[in-house]
Amino acid sequence: MSVKNHPKTSLLQEWHPEDPRFWQQQGKQVARRNLIISVSALLLAFCVWMLFSTVAVNLNRVGFNFSVDQLFLLTALPALSGALFRVPYSFIVPVLGGRLWTVISTAILVVPCLWLGFAVQDPATPYAVFIVIALMCGLAGANFASSMGNISLFYPKQRQGFALGVNGGLGNLGVSVMQLVAPLVITIPFLSGGVTLDGGTTLWLANAAWIWVPLLIAASLAAWFGMNDIAGMRASLRDQLPVLKVSHLWILGLLYLATFGSFIGFSAGFAMLAKTQFPLVEITHLAFFGPLLGALARSAGGMLSDRFGGVRVTTLNFLLMTLFCALLFLTLPGAYAASFFNFYMVFMGLFLTAGLGSGSTYQMIAVIFRQLTQEKMLARGHSVDEAQHTAVTDTAAALGFISALGAIGGFFIPKAFGTSLAMTGSPVGAMKIFLIFYLACLAITWLIYGRRKAAH
Repeated sequence: MSVKNHPKTSLLQEWHPEDPRFWQQQGKQVARRNLIISVSALLLAFCVWMLFSTVAVNLNRVGFNFSVDQLFLLTALPALSGALFRVPYSFIVPVLGGRLWTVISTAILVVPCLWLGFAVQDPATPYAVFIVIALMCGLAGANFASSMGNISLFYPKQRQGFALGVNGGLGNLGVSVMQLVAPLVITIPFLSGGVTLDGGTTLWLANAAWIWVPLLIAASLAAWFGMNDIAGMRASLRDQLPVLKVSHLWILGLLYLATFGSFIGFSAGFAMLAKTQFPLVEITHLAFFGPLLGALARSAGGMLSDRFGGVRVTTLNFLLMTLFCALLFLTLPGAYAASFFNFYMVFMGLFLTAGLGSGSTYQMIAVIFRQLTQEKMLARGHSVDEAQHTAVTDTAAALGFISALGAIGGFFIPKAFGTSLAMTGSPVGAMKIFLIFYLACLAITWLIYGRRKAAH
């Protein structure tokens, strides 16, 4: 059995990853190439998605006069639009093909990057303009849904945790890359006019946005010339919509909201939160480490789930998330163990477990949906090949839609911090909600999936 490519569209006419011989001889190499390009494009998308987590911290320093709540809102809005756009993005790969959509969805991100670079140079730029740009940056977050759904098509069932963990984990690494690179490039006079601050320091804030433009163009070209589509994997929107009727989609979406939603929400709001609680600490050069831990842990979460089962890993992970969230109360100003060091270290624990849980819950989604769909199709008298094909396309749609549910956390968490601070002067109110939510997800994971061993 061979992999046949259409000379003009890079279409794979035959694709049978569940066949061990096919996979070892040819399939694995093709899947790896698509995974590498997918990771590169997704990493850059996450850089754009979280741009405001760094830019917002510096806006008032370069002449703007926005309130703390307004700045928190700018960090939250990309996650909101990203979550909303993930819904159509989750169904678009089987309609247009993963290769073409990767090119389009990556190239379009050049627009908000260019616009933001010009907007930050003029302190007269209205707040409404930044709202629009922030919402456009959310398109980058929507890329996750289509990217994960597309990569799931290339890998066999027993390698889903690895493939989705690497694609999602290294893609998530873009948050850390951006928070590491942006504070450095805004001090270098190579792209835009700078603003001199009171202390004599000059910031070139536009560089934080413009640095990604040539990289996005390069990633778009790499996707066009190097990725593949799979014949027979096309499906209309109507064919995919029935997946929304499956109750497990909503349950697993809730678990993913607690894990990935926490990762992306903390990534967006951590720097602003730390600045409000410990204003004397220069947080911009330390904020990148949490997303770095979470992104690396996501890959580990997927691989650990392949080995030990997604339910076991997710249950233990929620227990740890609950513990770290409870400890965070003790590290805030005025509390028993109040200090920036303690606050930072406990938050790193939250980033680590949020990332690990993102990988383990995503593995659960892939395994459970394939298993449920195949069983349903076989029970209705369909052939094994038909059951496997439907299971793959349904799983891709489910992965994308659940990722949309998870991304809502990126809006809710920084907005909750901002609202809590505005109302009470403390983030404690928001943290109490997070703690209760983690406890609920721990119970749901164990009661619904743990006792049934649904992940095996």
